[in-house]
Amino acid sequence: MYKFKRRCIIITLLALIFSSTVVFAAEGNTNNNVNNSVNVVENENNTEDGAATTILKIKDEQLKSLEDYKTKYGSDTYGLAAYILHLVQVYSIPIGLVGIAVCAIYQYVIGLKRLDIRDKGFHTMVAMVTVLIICQVLPLIFAIVIKSND
Repeated sequence: MYKFKRRCIIITLLALIFSSTVVFAAEGNTNNNVNNSVNVVENENNTEDGAATTILKIKDEQLKSLEDYKTKYGSDTYGLAAYILHLVQVYSIPIGLVGIAVCAIYQYVIGLKRLDIRDKGFHTMVAMVTVLIICQVLPLIFAIVIKSND
């Protein structure tokens, strides 16, 4: 255990050393430096404005998508539920795949030495796959039930 901790500390220190950068100061015209700093501040403001407009565009697109769902289902409640289920369906794929990968590490890597961890990894993987399937099928079931009532 002591060797493992020592190796982790050495690897962390090496990563910090190799990822650091050295900055050298140079003598130069101070007026030029002031002009450069003003340009940097202006560029940062432009970047913030660009980010703000991008966020506003995304917000407008999402609101339009929500309104489309509301008109498609004919009700604010059903439209909001369908919109939320669509978002759950979209975001469950990457979360589920990452969860399955972590469970596979528990089952096949860590579980080689400890059987209780292997069983935990297997059972958690079954649960992740089940939740992933439910999140993918639930919007379809919702659409079928709502459209059949109309």
